[in-house]
Amino acid sequence: MATTYNNLFLDTRARLKKAGIDGAQLEARELLCYASDKSREQLYRDMTLYASQELEKRVEALVQRRLAGEPVAYIIGEWEFYGLPLNISPDVLIPRMDTEVLAERGILRARAAGDGARVLDLCAGSGCVGLAVAANAPQCRVVLGELSEGALRVCKQNVRRNELNARVTCLSVDAMQPPPSALWDFDVIVCNPPYIPTGDIPGLEVSVRDYEPHQALDGGPDGLDFYRFIAAKWKNAIRLGGTLLFEVGIGQAPHVEEILSRNGFEQIQTTADTQGIWRVVEGTING
Repeated sequence: MATTYNNLFLDTRARLKKAGIDGAQLEARELLCYASDKSREQLYRDMTLYASQELEKRVEALVQRRLAGEPVAYIIGEWEFYGLPLNISPDVLIPRMDTEVLAERGILRARAAGDGARVLDLCAGSGCVGLAVAANAPQCRVVLGELSEGALRVCKQNVRRNELNARVTCLSVDAMQPPPSALWDFDVIVCNPPYIPTGDIPGLEVSVRDYEPHQALDGGPDGLDFYRFIAAKWKNAIRLGGTLLFEVGIGQAPHVEEILSRNGFEQIQTTADTQGIWRVVEGTING
């Protein structure tokens, strides 16, 4: 019997929900858009139309991949962050809602730094945070710094996709090495480093453990390796009055506040995400 787009959507949503997937509604819509090659608007417009058997088979294959644990963003090759459409590949972490707090704080700092502000997104991944800052603080210039070649490719695609080539550059940068002389004089450094303790990785949920890049997750024995190194070695790359902003994992904020304080950062403040978890720690270099 023929199935409408609407029935296909409802069935997909129900199956994802039954599998315990939180964003079942959003994910069902994204899978259906991808399988039918329609925009969201086109999908909503065509909900009463009948879907072909080929489309039903395509959706079924995608749902099976999702139920096996593969994240939707990797299946469809894109995701949205802070209103920006981004290419996504298994070389980068999937941008999370929680990270929008880091983008928000970075935007405010970049705007406050005024005309020609220089911003570095260190451990840039897909480039999501730096691109959100560039798009929302139009007077600043942004460098996306990333070590993984695959991630750097995705960064470059996303700069082009969001037409930010004029103000955003991508560079191969190792956050665990002192900054090269070309990377100095930043008003703002935003950083979402790997922060999962090595021993916790095997216990992560399947969609993260088996699909997302471990290089972007593993923060060393206590998860704090990157914070220690960057706070100590990258502070010289920040102008006086400039700010270093970190995303942190659950329960890590007090440790990262202490690391910043030990390294001479002042006006240290911490911001919670929408779940009430302390998510962003930032400090300023005053001299």
